[in-house]
Amino acid sequence: MTRAPRSTPGSWARSPNRTDRFSTFVVPALHLNLVLLVNDSGKPLDTYSLYHIGLGVQDKAAVTDGYFRAKALGVEIFTPPRTTWRGTPLHELWLRDPPGYGIEVYARLAPDELAAMPHHQEPTCLVAGTAS
Repeated sequence: MTRAPRSTPGSWARSPNRTDRFSTFVVPALHLNLVLLVNDSGKPLDTYSLYHIGLGVQDKAAVTDGYFRAKALGVEIFTPPRTTWRGTPLHELWLRDPPGYGIEVYARLAPDELAAMPHHQEPTCLVAGTAS
């Protein structure tokens, strides 16, 4: 599957490849990157239809703050805050909403954080005692 190109703020992106099964809506000022998928699996609408929504935040501190806020509110934490190095390196936190959809809270790494990438590239826990 080819990724749809990034759109201009507040507009839909459409790939020239007509076989793409998703569209991306990007609003950089809100750190919003919403990807809508086509459900052509023949399955009823469920968590397959909407895999997750990603909410970009400013930095690593905002990701860990999101963890403590979610924990205080009793939100299900699927994957505690960590830094992932493979693919697109991110600080990330995965939550679940009541129907079971994933909510990814993420921040892109700053240049100095990227420079500190460990050789093994295994995820790095951001909050002591929360390794997934």
